[in-house]
Amino acid sequence: MRFRENIVQPLVAGALLLLPVYLAFLLLLKAMKSLAKVARPLARLLPKSFPGETVFSLLIVLLLCLAVGLALRTSFGKAAWLRIENSLLQKIPGYAAIRGMTRQLAGQSQERTWQPALAEIEEALVPAFIVEELDDGSFTVFVPSAPTPLAGAIYILTADRVHPLNVPFTHAIRILTHWGSGSQELVAAMQEFPTWSREPRKTLTR
Repeated sequence: MRFRENIVQPLVAGALLLLPVYLAFLLLLKAMKSLAKVARPLARLLPKSFPGETVFSLLIVLLLCLAVGLALRTSFGKAAWLRIENSLLQKIPGYAAIRGMTRQLAGQSQERTWQPALAEIEEALVPAFIVEELDDGSFTVFVPSAPTPLAGAIYILTADRVHPLNVPFTHAIRILTHWGSGSQELVAAMQEFPTWSREPRKTLTR
């Protein structure tokens, strides 16, 4: 049990944190390598001591990302992306959850998904995120680990055990990555935020 808590769980948490960064870095290098031929004529205009090919390749990748982002703001781009999501991406396990988290981080979503909350687990309040509301009024919540919010546990709790918080998603993430420092703000936000519960909250046993 100690081996699992001290070695296995930190290993998995670290892998979940580093793997997306590593994959994103590999994709960036792959894209730059593919565009090297396009950047080469421009690089020849600069001194050989300057890494022009690398710099221009990176600029082209960034410009392509910008162009795609601007295209997605148009009605045609939104419709095309919606078709791609529904026909392909939604079938990838975990895509919807990751999409919701990234939109919250970017401040592009006002949905209740990934709403910061405090959940009652046994005799304690723990920082959590509301993933979805079920038909019976209960909630699926994700309880992240500290300081790696990408790892954690999933619970299905009744509404009276889930207390949504009036704090930004990024603020809750910052507290988690600082080993819970600043949690007093979460407790205060719980007291100020109106409950979603259809029943009166139960009192925690102290």
